[in-house]
Amino acid sequence: MTGGEIEEDGLIVQVLDGIPLPAFTLDERDTVRAANVQALAILGEKARGRNLALSLRGPELLDAVAGARSDGATRRILVRLPDEAQFRVRVSALPDADPPQVICVMQDVTSEAQNEAIRREFVANVSHELRTPLTAMMGFIETLQSAAKDDPVARDRFLGIMSREAGRMNRLVRDLLQLSRVEAEERVRPREAIDLTGILRSASSSVRQVAEDHGCPILFRGLEGRVPVPGDADQLTQVFLNLMENAVKYGARDKPVTVTISRETTSRGPAIRVDVADQGEGIDAIHLPRLTERFYRVDTHRSRAEGGTGLGLAIVKHIINRHRGRLRIESEKGRGSVFSVILPED
Repeated sequence: MTGGEIEEDGLIVQVLDGIPLPAFTLDERDTVRAANVQALAILGEKARGRNLALSLRGPELLDAVAGARSDGATRRILVRLPDEAQFRVRVSALPDADPPQVICVMQDVTSEAQNEAIRREFVANVSHELRTPLTAMMGFIETLQSAAKDDPVARDRFLGIMSREAGRMNRLVRDLLQLSRVEAEERVRPREAIDLTGILRSASSSVRQVAEDHGCPILFRGLEGRVPVPGDADQLTQVFLNLMENAVKYGARDKPVTVTISRETTSRGPAIRVDVADQGEGIDAIHLPRLTERFYRVDTHRSRAEGGTGLGLAIVKHIINRHRGRLRIESEKGRGSVFSVILPED
């Protein structure tokens, strides 16, 4: 390498260091001539002076480099790395460089790609959840308009099924709107002082009829009297209504659901802990990390039979996040489940 080339590379390095994105240059043999710190974090500290293929396996990138070197036109491509990271790379020729070089500027779009994948999956799930009851209702409508038109027994039975399916769609739309509102407010922490004991009593009253139908009394233990915490009363009522209802529906029949209120000290300071425990069959450990995902169900058939939309725990998670709290789920097959909500006291 001549003194002129060294000086030229030094200038290019200065330019690359001023670019806030990973950037590097390649010579006519696809050797990395210069790279900024961000690029070296991806390519490796020893990437300079080595062929790009030894640091980054991406045939589409090498093709774009060859094309830019050939005709001078800028290319924009997407490169996926083995660790699932994704980068949008802008490949351009540096015609005045001596020797001629190609510059590659990388933009990390991993989060953008992941969000898009989540969005597609969400839309597909919503479409599936709506299509199933709609298809059933359309089939019953066609039957009522033809074969069962003059059959009062069949008509009443089909109308009953259609009513249940319409209710299911209504619950799904309600929960979708609720989830949307909660996500929109998640960064705004509520500051109003509310009585957590009152919230729990209100939630248990709302679920009392379901509890009586299942023979599952709701028992309270621990702190008594007023327990103030900063929070949104409506949202926290939604949290504990959901958890108590789930404990009743998926717990053991004729066994109580226990709600325990206690104080504990966390790394963030004093907090109130609410445990909602059932004595059901429990949940296999493989399912626990995914329980708060949208539309994730341990038992799809049973969830739908109980009127679940698959969004309840996702809503719970987002509400608790808004309150800067934590949700813990402990369960063991044959020994029931405990859903714990930990909320800061101030």
